Amino acid sequence: MATSSLSCGVCDLRHITKLPKIWCLECDEGLCTECQDHHSLSKASRNHSVIPITDYQKIPTDVLKICQYCSKHNKKFEIYCRKHQSPCCSKCTVESHNECRDIVDLHDVIQNTKSSNALCEIEETFAEIVENLEKIRQYHKENLSTFKDRRKEIENEIEKTRIKINNHLDKLQEDFIKQLNVVEEKENSKICQLLTSLEKTEKEIADYQEILLQSNNMQQTFKCFFRCGK
Repeated sequence: MATSSLSCGVCDLRHITKLPKIWCLECDEGLCTECQDHHSLSKASRNHSVIPITDYQKIPTDVLKICQYCSKHNKKFEIYCRKHQSPCCSKCTVESHNECRDIVDLHDVIQNTKSSNALCEIEETFAEIVENLEKIRQYHKENLSTFKDRRKEIENEIEKTRIKINNHLDKLQEDFIKQLNVVEEKENSKICQLLTSLEKTEKEIADYQEILLQSNNMQQTFKCFFRCGK
């Protein structure tokens, strides 16, 4: 049964929804407080193994998926066939394993497994795996921290480089503007000198024109003509 649909199995049959308080490993269902009392007093179930529902919810999902009932006969596994290495219900034992000699009680197999050296080795292996996983987790955690520090260093280097580039570009701009100002001043000076010269020439021409218009003296006219000829 999936943990997301936990409810009292007995109450479900009565179309009543109640949260379970315990889980019966034999019945493979949850029981509310009221049904738990009946379950613990009933002769058929008083010796069943039960655990708090909170402990049941901690069991890995893959383990919960392991069915305790025969899919063919819908009866609980009670026997274990060592020859075929498979659990069997009572009907399976009669129908398919009646010639098998190495058949034992499934409960005894589980109890023996719990106390066997193989289980101890498995537990040690799990402990080593957990330890290695912790080392791997710590290693990657440190790598993550190192990466963050390195990222910050790279960002700082990029910022410093950007500032250097900007400063260099600012210096180039300043130098170019200075050179441009010098060229502009020189050209402005040349143009101003030319304009002054043109204005002077224009004024002289205007003066000569005025003299020519107003003068009746041939001598002055000749001088003006001679001056303009220069």
